[in-house]
Amino acid sequence: MCLVPCLIGNFPIFSSVIPNCQFRSKTARLKTFTANQLDEIKDPSGLFYILPFQKGYLVNWDVQRQVWDYLFGKEMYQVDFVDTNIIITEPYFNFSSIQESMNEILFEEYQFQAVLRVNAGALSAHRYFRDNPSELCCIIVDSGYSFTHIVPYCRSKKKKEAIIRINVGGKLLTNHLKEIISYRQLHVMDETHVINQVKEDVCYVSQDFYKDMDIAKLKGEENTVMVDYVLPDFSTIKKGFCKPREEMVLSGKYKTGEQILRLTNERFAVPEILFHPSDIGIQEMGIPEAIVYSIQNLPEEMQPHFFKNIVLTGGNTLFPGFRDRVYSEVRCLTPTDYDVSVVLPENPITYSWEGGKLISENDDFEDMIVTREDYEEHGHNICEEKFDI
Repeated sequence: MCLVPCLIGNFPIFSSVIPNCQFRSKTARLKTFTANQLDEIKDPSGLFYILPFQKGYLVNWDVQRQVWDYLFGKEMYQVDFVDTNIIITEPYFNFSSIQESMNEILFEEYQFQAVLRVNAGALSAHRYFRDNPSELCCIIVDSGYSFTHIVPYCRSKKKKEAIIRINVGGKLLTNHLKEIISYRQLHVMDETHVINQVKEDVCYVSQDFYKDMDIAKLKGEENTVMVDYVLPDFSTIKKGFCKPREEMVLSGKYKTGEQILRLTNERFAVPEILFHPSDIGIQEMGIPEAIVYSIQNLPEEMQPHFFKNIVLTGGNTLFPGFRDRVYSEVRCLTPTDYDVSVVLPENPITYSWEGGKLISENDDFEDMIVTREDYEEHGHNICEEKFDI
């Protein structure tokens, strides 16, 4: 998954997932690469990330402006601001100072025709209700780069009293995997880009943690958890990959010149943090427990409707076994007379974008947005009134 993804849509054909950050590589330190210029870097090892977002909040406006200038400019989408509406997402309970800066930049600097600021979860809920018109409630589990949000929606309105944030996301998992590999095998603390790829290629969510841990301790062929990952050298090997099982050297060293990472319990111990943050000292609930706790904060007569409409979004939900583990743990924590259903969309990363596309085609879209004329007449107040953040 791209770091803090910025999704641009060329309706109605496609969506592009583009890294919302800038990069510097160790081989070209003086040059800064923006967004999908990442593909131009010949050697992405030791890549240095310059992020506009920290802990989910937009704090570096200079970097964000440069990303937007690149996306909206002649290199990419050539946006005609005066005739363009934009839907832009922001985190729950965003700071008012950030919201005001966002309004000023979108309306006064870029001069968009109209803006809709919204939470990504609201777009996902809209998408889900469009596919399931008979349902009135759903609970969106959005596990992304910086943290995980659990947000119940009823008739497209979020229930603020039951929103839960867990401070565990993809960035923390990648950093933890870097630390484990650096301690056990090879110093990779500067290799965020490479290790993020390793995480996506080999990690999975265990259905029985202790059983898998026992398997990971076995030797040779019996250890079915163990994989050998060939690291890229960015000359002959552009992208890392897992060695086929039949080509693995189970004892001794490889005679080829490839650089190999041997991974065993790291494969499932890293994603386990999403279910037990206390494993690394974060005293918070895991995702299944947080889902149940959130629903229990709602009126009792509504609870069955939420348990049977749990929707998973965000890049972390792509770990193999994630959906099954969430289902089994929520089922164990839920009264037996309630149905439990956990839905993993076909593409959980672009699911909220799909919801935004549907909203933009709604007849009432004009009532949801703030136009530049509205903003010039009423200022920030009209945005506060219209946008339910």
